[in-house]
Amino acid sequence: MTAAAIDGIFALFRAKRHLRYGEGITLYEHAIQAGLEAEREGAAPAMVAAALLHDIGYYLGDWPEDAAERGLDVAHENVGAVWLSQYFSGQVCDAVRGHVPAKRYLCQAEPGYWEGLSPASRQTLAVQGGKFTPEQAAEFRRQPEALAALVLRRWDDAGKKPGLALPDLEHFRPALEAALK
Repeated sequence: MTAAAIDGIFALFRAKRHLRYGEGITLYEHAIQAGLEAEREGAAPAMVAAALLHDIGYYLGDWPEDAAERGLDVAHENVGAVWLSQYFSGQVCDAVRGHVPAKRYLCQAEPGYWEGLSPASRQTLAVQGGKFTPEQAAEFRRQPEALAALVLRRWDDAGKKPGLALPDLEHFRPALEAALK
């Protein structure tokens, strides 16, 4: 099951490697960059897996690439977390589920964070509910998965650089294998 699950995920990424989302790079490139950011920080395999897979929900539906421009929230974080739960630990799934609320939190709690978001990330924020209120931010911070989600969010934000030479997905197989249930 280990190899088959990971092979299936890699096949899904490769089949849809052309998908774009307004960042100047593909979702495929973004996933690899986020995974590399996690590795650079010495993250545990579950968090490297979460970084690589955090946007897998976009791959699982048949949504238009311009969904945010159309005002549609495809809830990719929830779609992805539910789908990943058949293979991966709660830590992976919780971080994936939390990376959008983490963006909403940081926009409310950290001065300058919103201004540093890319235009595409600002656009998706609008359809994802916008900045948290102070009460929503306090509730987010009380969640046990909040810290992992915030760490993942930083890797997500950093993994948007056009033109980088990137390894193949196979580079991440050991981390994914270690993070499986």
